[in-house]
Order: sequence, then structure tokens, then C-alpha cells
Amino acid sequence: MRPPNIQAAQPADLFGCLEHLIAQLDSPPTARTEELTASSAERKARKLVEEATEVAFDALADNREGLIAESADLLYHLAVLWHDRGIKPAEIRAEMARRKDLLGIAEKLPKKGRVRELLKQSNRSCALYRQGDRIGPVPLSSAPCPVPPTPR
Repeated sequence: MRPPNIQAAQPADLFGCLEHLIAQLDSPPTARTEELTASSAERKARKLVEEATEVAFDALADNREGLIAESADLLYHLAVLWHDRGIKPAEIRAEMARRKDLLGIAEKLPKKGRVRELLKQSNRSCALYRQGDRIGPVPLSSAPCPVPPTPR
């Protein structure tokens, strides 16, 4: 497989590319995409899982070219699923910005524990910082940042 020409690629942010792709899905330019957009949400979700698995395998095999190609496939199938569910890339961008505001990085949110409780009670004027296992609020403005008591 020929590596992508990075110099020829137009500079664009990833969300802009996904927004353009999703706009094309209303009238798919190819028969394959048309068939996929007409399929069930279950099939779209299975295709997404299949592509994610291929990304993981290529990463573990240290197959750089495969990882790049499969990552593009994964993003394509993610965009198809978002389109099916009526989700706009701007909504994902906003969620990532919220996480960055809260945690300092747009990482995966914890499912339970003290950090999750702080996130539920947080507001846009506070961010959380990490220091080892400790986490706490850092005011971003003069607005007070309430810190809930630690459960015992």
C-alpha cells in the first residue's frame, strides 16, 4: 500500500472533515455508501466495531500503514453511525471541550467514584486537576468552585 502524501493533504481539522463527510451522507456519492446508510443501526454499529478491531490489530502488529488506513475506515464508519443517530460532530467537539475544561484533557470520563461525582456537580467555571490519585477543582474565574465533601 502506498503511504498517504501528507504534503498534498489539505490542512483541515478532523471535525471539519467529519462534518463534510456527514453532509455527503444525505445523498451518498457511491453505491457502497448508499447501501451502508440505508442499512440498520445494528449493521452500522457492527461495522464500527469491526473497524475498531482492525485498528487495534494493526496497532499491536506495529503495522503503521494499516493503522493509518484502518483509522480512516474507523472514522468513516463512526461518521455514518453519527449521521444515523442525528449526531453532529460539533456536539462531540463540545463534549470534548467540556471534558478538557473539567479535567485539563479530553480524556474518557470515569464511570464511578469521587471523580465522577465531582464531574456531575461541576460547572463551566471550574476545572479539575490531577496530581497522582488526588483530584480537585481549580477555579477558572472568580466564581466559587464548590467541593463536595469526601464520602466516607
